[in-house]
Amino acid sequence: MSVYSYKGKIPQIPSSVFVGDYSTITGDVMIGEQSSIWFNCTIRGDVAPTIIGKKVNIQDNSVLHQSPGNPLIIEDEVTIGHQVILHSAIIRKKALIGMGSIILDNAEIGEGAFIGAGSLVPQGKIIPPHTVAFGRPAKVIREVNEHDRSEMERISREYAERGRYYQNLQKQNKRLKQ
Repeated sequence: MSVYSYKGKIPQIPSSVFVGDYSTITGDVMIGEQSSIWFNCTIRGDVAPTIIGKKVNIQDNSVLHQSPGNPLIIEDEVTIGHQVILHSAIIRKKALIGMGSIILDNAEIGEGAFIGAGSLVPQGKIIPPHTVAFGRPAKVIREVNEHDRSEMERISREYAERGRYYQNLQKQNKRLKQ
């Protein structure tokens, strides 16, 4: 993990957060307790703030950035899939962003919404709470059902468990190297 300050702004990363190897976090970034930042992620807070809530998982190879004066906000218990790009958007609590999706400036993903893999949510698009959206550009295709909700909760729970496991491995490896 590489952590850099930027113009006096230092990333705020609680000790309960797992950050995977080869991830880079810079500048005005705040990460909530028990979140996990997986391998090879880039989170830059060098243009505007990036605020990440509690129990968020940001999976491998994702990139988070912003436009001037336009923060990126991710609320609690959100899942960000592998290789996602988030740019100056708002992701409401318990939402899931599927692998390879791109969420652009001023887009808002509603609470408990599910964005299908490979989707593009264009600038300013609002995805309502508890809906499934998919496509390029993303369009709402239906309401989140009980199966979806159950899967979203399972993924969030399992990533929290894996994050703690890997964090313990990091601590053990650090002790072995001393």
